[in-house]
Amino acid sequence: MWLQTSPEFAMKRLLASGAERIYQVTRAFRGGESGEQHNPEFTIVEWYRVGDSMMTGMKLLGELACELLDADRMSQVSYAEAFQRCVDINPHSATATDLQNAAVSHGITIPDKMPIDDRDQWLNFLLATLVEPKLGVEGPEILYDYPASQAALAQVRNDQPPVAERFELYVNGVELANGYHELQDASVLRERNRHTNRHREADGRYTLPEETRLLAAMEHGLPDCVGVALGFDRLVMLAVGASCLSEVIAFPIDRA
Repeated sequence: MWLQTSPEFAMKRLLASGAERIYQVTRAFRGGESGEQHNPEFTIVEWYRVGDSMMTGMKLLGELACELLDADRMSQVSYAEAFQRCVDINPHSATATDLQNAAVSHGITIPDKMPIDDRDQWLNFLLATLVEPKLGVEGPEILYDYPASQAALAQVRNDQPPVAERFELYVNGVELANGYHELQDASVLRERNRHTNRHREADGRYTLPEETRLLAAMEHGLPDCVGVALGFDRLVMLAVGASCLSEVIAFPIDRA
C-alpha cells in the first residue's frame, strides 16, 4: 500500500470506464517535501474533461484562477519564450554545458552535487532560479509546451523540436497547478516508467511499481482528455496574502 501523491491513477481508471467530466478534492502526500511552499500532506483539487485540447484546458484553468484570485486577465507564455526572456537561451536546443554556462553567467550559486551532463536537471535548476520568480507577477500566467523529455504523463506533440503538451499555472512566482493533455498510449507510459526507475535506481532511491491498474485501464482505452491538479493550500495562501503554507494549514508538519 502507498499514500497517494495524487488521485490521478484512480481517476483515469474512471475515465477509461466511461466517465467524461470528473473532479476530486482530497488529500495527497509527497515524502520529504517541507518548506514555505511545501507540506508532506496537502489538499489537492484534480479534474479531467474528455474531449478538451491543451488550449481548452489552459483556458478553463485561467478562467478559474482569475475568478478565485479576483484577477482581470490570464496570460500565457511558452517554455521556450520564458527561457529566452529570462535566461537568453533556447531550452530545446541548449546542451547541458550551455545551460551550466548560462547559470554561471547569471551569477547563480550552483549546488555541489549538480550532475554536469543532466540537461533536465539544469533546465529545472534554471527554471526555479531565473524563470519562475518572474512568472505571474502581473496576474495569473500559464507556462506551456515543456521539453519532450519532461512530458511525465503528457502527450508529446511532433513539432520541431517535439514538445510536451504540459502546462503549469503561476501567480507571483508560485506554481499553483500542473496540467497535461493526457498520454493515452500504455506502451509509452510503460517505457517512461522503466526510464524513471533506471534513474531512481542510479540515484540510490527505491523503484516504483511498473505494472499498475492504470496501465491496464489505458490498454483498455483511455479517451482523449486534459487533466489538471491544483494545490489548494497554495491557492488559499495567495488569496489571503499569506507568506507561507503554515499560515493557512491548521497543523503543518512541524506542528503535526
